[in-house]
Formats: sequence, C-alpha cells, structure tokens
Amino acid sequence: MTGPRDRLFVLEASSGGRLFSVHPDGSGKQILVTGCRIPDGIAVDAEAGHIYWTNMGVPSADDGSIERVDLDGGNRTTIVPTGVTHTPKQLQLEPTSRKLYWGDREGMRVMRCDLDGSHVETLVRAGEGEEDRRDETRWCVGVAVDPGAGHLYWTQKGPNDGGLGRILRAGIDVPAGETAAGRSDIEVLFEGLPEPIDLELDLTARMLYWTDRGAPPRGNSVNRAPLDPPSTGRREPEILWAHLMEGIGLALDRRSARLYVTDLGGTVYAAGLDGSSLTEPLIVQGNLTGIAHTTLPPERSHA
Repeated sequence: MTGPRDRLFVLEASSGGRLFSVHPDGSGKQILVTGCRIPDGIAVDAEAGHIYWTNMGVPSADDGSIERVDLDGGNRTTIVPTGVTHTPKQLQLEPTSRKLYWGDREGMRVMRCDLDGSHVETLVRAGEGEEDRRDETRWCVGVAVDPGAGHLYWTQKGPNDGGLGRILRAGIDVPAGETAAGRSDIEVLFEGLPEPIDLELDLTARMLYWTDRGAPPRGNSVNRAPLDPPSTGRREPEILWAHLMEGIGLALDRRSARLYVTDLGGTVYAAGLDGSSLTEPLIVQGNLTGIAHTTLPPERSHA
C-alpha cells in the first residue's frame, strides 16, 4: 500500500526535456527541472536528498552527461560532463557501494562512478570505433546490480524490432588481469529478444524484470524471469503485459509490491509485481523515458 510520502520521479524527453514528480496515483504533478538534453535514466537517493539523471545528448556528437539536483529541483549540477560518456541510458544507484551504474548505448559500454561523478570506470566494453558502433547488437542500454551475489546485469538491445536483443550478466568488477573489452566471465542469460531496454531486480524474490520496446507479440511488453534458473534450465520469460507504445522506464516499489512503467506514448502504468491490477495513473504526458520510485523522508514530503 502506497502512502503520502511515496513519489514517482519521471523523465520526459519531449517539451525540451523535463523531470517531474508525481504521487503513484497520478496526482500532485510537479515540474522540477526543465531544459534536459534528452533525459533517459533516473535514480533517486532520498536519504541524501538527491536525484540523478542521464542526458543522452546528440548521439552523433558524443556529448552525453549525468546531472544531479536536490529533491525539490534545486542546486542543479553536472557530475559527469560531456566527453566522458557517449550516450548514457538507464541509471542505477547501488546503495551498498554508493556507486552509480549506467549503460552507454553508442559508447557500447557499461560504466560506473562515485556519487560525485569521480572515479569513472568502464566495466564492460562491447565494441569500439565507428564500425562497431554501427552494429546495434553492441549497444548497452539497461543495467542492474546484485551486490550480494556480486553480479552486474545489462541489456544489449539490438536493432529496432530486430529480435537480436540480449540480457547478459558478469561480475561487478572486471576480473583481475583482464580488461573491460576482454572479460571471460560474461554470461548470456537471454537472447533473441525483440528489443530489451530497462532492467530492475527484486532481490528478495530473486526476479529479473525488464521492458522491451520491440515488435509484438513479444515486444512492447513488461517481462520477468527468475534470477536463479532451476536445475532443469533457464525458464522462458513471463510476459506480464504487452501493448505498450514503446516501453522504456521501469521502477519497482518492493515494499508495496508495485511495478511502474513508462512508454514513449506518454503513459505511466502501475501494476502488481505479477502484472495484476494494471492501471494508468497518467496518460498523454509526452515522450516518457526513465522512472524511479522512492519514499521520501517525512520532512521532504510533497504536498
């Protein structure tokens, strides 16, 4: 059950690029930031009072960045400047290590840094150079972290509606003596997916969730699968619901067992973690990308 301190933070890539917050039922919308350069991934650190998001920028210009603001939209600052990451996409804050992780699409990388933007590292390099960049199967988009098991998950989406998307897993750190481009510990968990985008983990139930913006019937969907496959082999993904208008953002409220999704058609969807009780708290909101759920500390509750 959600309460008055629960908020969704949502990115809108249209209207000049905006960040807004809203109650999970769609009420109380507040525009916090404008003028974002094609924002895509978002993460919230409620206790520290910060919101982080990625700006894709112009992919051909290699000018992506990561910014941070306070929960009320104040004190806007760039923590990862242009030229450091190419096209940053989904963003995850890993609270144990206090690190930010993100997929860098045209950069063909999975990256991380400290919360102030320092110590930027490349953990996975799926390709390098213009020839590799034309191969969209190398494009890294979604990212998720399981610190307890020591695993890093990410999507390589493949071409639009191409059926060549994959979800992969490796150790959180590059193995000793290896490089991000030559890791020996990478596993392909799922392949032949329409176009997988954002990832989220339910570490209590040991489930992996993702959005897919590819072609129906398996695409334009919200999916899940067990993180730990049974002894009989990995199960086929379960489609929780479909018929999205290019699904992008994904957020879990584990405490209330709720799931939130955005699509480029401008809808925010809400459902149980099994896809039941599906509602649309917001519709026709522009091109929506990243979404994050948080429960605000009492002194930071919104009206």
